[in-house]
Amino acid sequence: MISARTDLAELPVLPAREVAALAAAGFRTAAGVLDHLPKRYEDRRRFDLFPNQPTSAAVCLRGMVIDTSKRHFRSGKGFYEAVVMNGEGGVFGSGKITCRWFNMPFIHKLVAAGQEVIVYGKVKDSNGRLIIDHPDFEILREEDEPGQSIHLERIVPIYRNIAGLAQRRLREIIHLLLLQCDPASLDGPFDADPATPRATALRTVHFPDSAGQAAAARRRFALEEFFTLQLNVAWRRMRHLEQRGRVLGRRTTLLTAFYNSLPFDLTEAQKRSIREIIADMRQPRPMNRLLQGDVGSGKTFVAMAAMLLAVDSGCQAALMAPTQILAEQHYLTFRRWLEPLGVRVALRTANRDETNHIELAGAPQMIIGTHALLHDEALFGDLGLIVIDEQHKFGVAQRAALIRRGLVPDVLVMTATPIPRTLTMTIYGDLDVSLLDEKPPGRGKIITAVRESSKQTDVTRFVKEQLASGRQAYLVYPLVEESENLKAESATEAFEKWRKRLPGHEVGLIHGKLKPEEKEEVMRRFREGDTAALVSTTVIEVGVDVPNASVMILHHAERFGMAQIHQLRGRIGRGGHKGYCILLTDGKNPEAMEKLKVLEQTSDGFEIAEADLRLRGPGDVLGTQQSGLADLRFTDFLADTVLLREARAMADKVIAEDPALEGAHRALRQLIQDGLHGT
Repeated sequence: MISARTDLAELPVLPAREVAALAAAGFRTAAGVLDHLPKRYEDRRRFDLFPNQPTSAAVCLRGMVIDTSKRHFRSGKGFYEAVVMNGEGGVFGSGKITCRWFNMPFIHKLVAAGQEVIVYGKVKDSNGRLIIDHPDFEILREEDEPGQSIHLERIVPIYRNIAGLAQRRLREIIHLLLLQCDPASLDGPFDADPATPRATALRTVHFPDSAGQAAAARRRFALEEFFTLQLNVAWRRMRHLEQRGRVLGRRTTLLTAFYNSLPFDLTEAQKRSIREIIADMRQPRPMNRLLQGDVGSGKTFVAMAAMLLAVDSGCQAALMAPTQILAEQHYLTFRRWLEPLGVRVALRTANRDETNHIELAGAPQMIIGTHALLHDEALFGDLGLIVIDEQHKFGVAQRAALIRRGLVPDVLVMTATPIPRTLTMTIYGDLDVSLLDEKPPGRGKIITAVRESSKQTDVTRFVKEQLASGRQAYLVYPLVEESENLKAESATEAFEKWRKRLPGHEVGLIHGKLKPEEKEEVMRRFREGDTAALVSTTVIEVGVDVPNASVMILHHAERFGMAQIHQLRGRIGRGGHKGYCILLTDGKNPEAMEKLKVLEQTSDGFEIAEADLRLRGPGDVLGTQQSGLADLRFTDFLADTVLLREARAMADKVIAEDPALEGAHRALRQLIQDGLHGT
């Protein structure tokens, strides 16, 4: 038997080439390799029938390669095709499937006519042929005897690919290590089920005897992972509570003047959130609060109130936004409401002209900006409060860098992307949460409708009618420019078409590739009503506030995310006029249609977030790199509230019993220090 902690290079059972491939992927011990758990399983005791039409879900097919060819598009880009036919007289169904691989010239060395293969992927129609693009595949061999092979006639694990190792060989290595590793050496600092040895659980999760067994084993390891995550959350929260900050917010002169200057009343949700913020700021520890609200719920006014409390306490407040458009929108809003109160507001963005580097007589009390705030050493004198808007669009390091600009400042992070409760518990478990769950009065109702792309003539007529009544329109496209890889019209292509469709009306174009000063000029003309219709990409997703805009047409709506569409349609109906959001799609993708139907039926951001979590998974919903989910293996369990609460309760119990993790739970300190996974 070998120890699971032994360096792979010392194991005689693995050739140097394979050790190097594993090391390049970050695996240096057997324990690390065995923690590379399956991403899914294929039940190779039976296979799907060869379909005769496209499929909405992936299928697993077994067949024979009867033909292969190298082909090219007109652009010159090449791809490789293999025609797979059902094997053994129709046992696996009737018909054939064409598999295609683009820009992968080495595939022709792996897949050849006469081979028996297993392919996995979604089937689509392409000019009358049934196609699977870039399928997972595996070549079967004569030695794969029924009942003896780990590759056939059983529940087979499928792993995330490791460069230099075929899926089949990776499976063999893991099977070999499970047989040769000392079970005791596979134990970790935390075991979700002490009654079942971890080595046994690893054998089960890699090579289960049934689908139920695989699900139970995965849940066990998901609990281990979530416990580690929640232990870090509980640890951070405890450390935060131990910090000594300074007491702010006792003086409310500016806040009272601000209230009295408003021509409308704040919502009860806004007032409740401000009370929670005041209570936090008056504590001798730094505030660490998340303000979560749907599109149009009034987060900006809550942020203003918090920043006024900081200014009234004699220190500066900063607001960091992810885009120049959003930063400039905030700056204009803050100036409008706060300069009459005598508050000095400055703007800092990456574009270093006088428009967005406002010089003031006296140090600025509020600084609005983009990530440029991180690079201006002389900007801050005494930073007491930091507000981070659309915070999930910033990396962890960027947020930390701004926080370091102050001396233990209060922090308020905001998001207009409603987050399901389970993800809030996971990602923001160390923050106190304020929720804006109602919208200010005066917002126009937004009607959303899904329409076929072929109805462009009807859509154009509707846009003309709205413009004739004095309203303005957004015409949104997923691409800036034409793409060979995606069959979708781009904003630049559509711009000229809309200029012809809307004679007598000025049509503008805005996208992320324009220079900052060009974007601002386009937006200025649209805000002031000189431009009637704006052809755009998703650059207008957040921060654009044009009350007269009441129409949004999303072309190729299937290419946008649910949260993205919800954010985009939040740009209309802001001035009391009824808003119309039309989602144009070809209707060919069943999953996309399900997504768009949800958006058609509800405008509740939290309902949409829950549906998005169910349909796409949390990594796609939040963006794993920015949300802290990048290293998680069990994101599919993040919708399991019971499991998350179980992990949270276990972590809280450990911290309560051993706050410094120096006693009975000393071994768990490595989970805090080393992150989620050790290899």
